[in-house]
Formats: sequence, C-alpha cells, structure tokens
Amino acid sequence: MSTPVYKPRSIDSMLADFLTTFPAVLVNGPRAAGKTTSARQHAATVVRLDQPAQAAAFRADPDGALRDRVEPILLDEWQEVPDVMGAVKRAVDDDPRPGRFVLTGSVRADLEERMWPGTGRLVRVQMFGMTEQEIRNTSPMVPAPKLLDALVAGDASALSLPVPAHDLRDYIERAIRGGFPSLVLDHTPNTRDVWVDSYLEQLLTRDGHLRIADREQYKLARYFEAVAANSAGIVEHKTIYDAAAVDRRTADTYDGLLERLFIAEQIPAWTSSRLDRLIKMPKRYVVDGALMAAALGATVDTILGDGDLLGRTIDTFVMAQLRPEISRLGRRARVHHLRTKAGREEIDIVIELPGGKLIGLEIEASAAPRPSDAKHLVWLQARFPERFVVGAVLHTGPDIIEFGNRIHALPISSFWG
Repeated sequence: MSTPVYKPRSIDSMLADFLTTFPAVLVNGPRAAGKTTSARQHAATVVRLDQPAQAAAFRADPDGALRDRVEPILLDEWQEVPDVMGAVKRAVDDDPRPGRFVLTGSVRADLEERMWPGTGRLVRVQMFGMTEQEIRNTSPMVPAPKLLDALVAGDASALSLPVPAHDLRDYIERAIRGGFPSLVLDHTPNTRDVWVDSYLEQLLTRDGHLRIADREQYKLARYFEAVAANSAGIVEHKTIYDAAAVDRRTADTYDGLLERLFIAEQIPAWTSSRLDRLIKMPKRYVVDGALMAAALGATVDTILGDGDLLGRTIDTFVMAQLRPEISRLGRRARVHHLRTKAGREEIDIVIELPGGKLIGLEIEASAAPRPSDAKHLVWLQARFPERFVVGAVLHTGPDIIEFGNRIHALPISSFWG
C-alpha cells in the first residue's frame, strides 16, 4: 500500500520557524484536525503515548524515557501520560536548546487543578481543519496566506480567482463539507455524513464526559445544537441555554468545554474609548461548517431555503478560512466583531493588528454587492482614519469591485483562487 502524500498546511511554516527559536512547541486543536500528521513532518522521533507499549516507559520514568532520543521528539497524545509534561519542563530547564520537543494532544480536565508546567518552557500553536487553499494546493510547498496579506499590502488587484467562478451552491457545498482532513481526503459525499455524525456524537458523549456526569452528556449535545443554530450570531446567552433547557451555570460549564474541545469559540466585541455605545456581547462560532450542519441536520437545499441559516453558514465558512491567515498577521493580532447598541452600525469582523491598526470585513451571501454593503466600513474609516488600514466586503459573486478609498468587494474565493 502506498504512503499517502502529505498535503502541506499553513501551520507548517510557523512550526518550522518556532522550532528554530523555542525548545518546545505544543500544537492544540480539534480531534482529527491533522495535528499529528503535520507534527510528524517536523520530528525526528515519534512517541505515540496513546499506545500502551510506548506509554509504559514514560509512566514508569518519564525523565529517563525522554533521554537520548533523536530530536525533535514528537510526544503525541501527551495527555495520556500527564507526567511527561513535567519531564519536558525539566529537560528544557536543563538544556533550553531550540527544536527539542513537539507535543500534540488536548488539555485534560484533571490538569486544571495542577500548576501548568509548560509556562515559560513552550509556546502554543493552534490548528483547525483544512482551508480551501490548503485543500486545493497541488504544490509540495506550504501554501502562503493570500487575502489578508494582499489587503494589508494595498494590492487587492493582485488576488486571483478560480475559473470557473463559484456560485452560491458551490460555497454552501464547501461549507458543510467542512475542513477535517478525513472528510476532505478520504471520504465521498455518501460517507461524509456518516463520519461527521459519528465524530460529533462521540466527541460530545465520550470526550465531553471528561467534565460532566454521564447523565448530562446528551444535554451537552443539545446545547451544542443551540450554539450551532446561532453560529456567527450575537445573541443573549439566555436565548441559547433556554433553547437547550439548561440553566446558566450549566451553560457556562458547557461553553468552557466546547472551547476546550476546539469546536466552538466566542469572538469578543471590539471596544474603544471613542465609542461608548457598543454592544459588549460576544459573537459565537462553530469552528467547522460540517459540525454545524450535522448538529442542525442541514443540507445544501435546506440552507438555500432558509435566509437566516444561509447567512450564518457563509459567515461560519469565511471565519474558517480566516483563522490561519489571522495567525500569520502576528501573535498579537486580535479578532473582534462590532455592533453599536442602537444597531445602526455593525461589522462582522474587526481585526486589530499590533499597534492598533484595524481591518474591517463584512460578509454577504450576495452575488451583487453594492456600495451600501460597505457603509459600515466607511463609517469605521471615518471614525478612525488614522487606524483604519483596509476594509472588504466578502461576497458570493464573481467579481472584484473597488469601492474606493481602501474599501473593496471581493469574492470569498479570493482566499484560494
């Protein structure tokens, strides 16, 4: 049987850079996002701690088991032997050479009661599913981020578009297919639903029990369904936990668990001392459109027939393309949303760069964007002319349109064209 060809990920260049500077790098992300596969590309020695034979030596003597292995050493599923993190700490304290360890896995609940041994010894890199650019990449080279780099450089005209152009159905199909490597590379449309339904069920009723009692597991699944129905939305927390029939305290626990499982996140509201009438509620996202569709039982046709769900699906899909690009803008780039209390101004995504510079993005499920779709970007630019870098309306049509004065309308396919 031939060895599958590795598809480079945008995280690869970051991992390579960090391993030339730091002694240990921890890769976090959802299960089955490709963490181990990518980390292997950067390791000379691979230790699978989910395999009992390999884990036994590390349980008995983690310091001794680490010694004299060819570096970089990949410690995969490190949480299966939590004491290995202490051994990494001691090894780094004794010899802080760069490029010694790569760790993959998840943070188990039982470690929350301990002092985290990684502080000051390792850096974290977050990984999610494959972007469309990674999926379509046919080069052995790491795909370079495109859209945000071009916007910041003031060169939106340099963006290329796929031929033929995508229509709305194409975007929805890509959104609900998701970006998990197995879904993209190993399954046909007929088996993808089986895979993602099983993934979600096991994640929420098996992995989820790390933090909640067995009898509560299906409440977590119901809560995730309510989050999925409000993905890309700014909604009162009570609306979500009432829909799931749980109380506020339980909902807070579930929110933390879903974020620790890396399948949901909350984007904070942007704030400014010059704008005192801003909504402070976060914007919630399911991190992958396949999970969102599975939780809601949604298909391409049901999404196309529901205007509210259509907008949420497109917005969720765009955010999945943005995450790795934002990480390349700098570790201190921050993602927000903006809405004034009166609701007169609302911007889907506000990226605050180091130094306080701003990028504004609007997302429209429309093939014919108009200048009025950019009116809130114009408003942001007028309020913060010294900080505003660029704005874009990301749409489902075929054309790049210049609205003028550093504001553009770009097809969503500009991410990968």
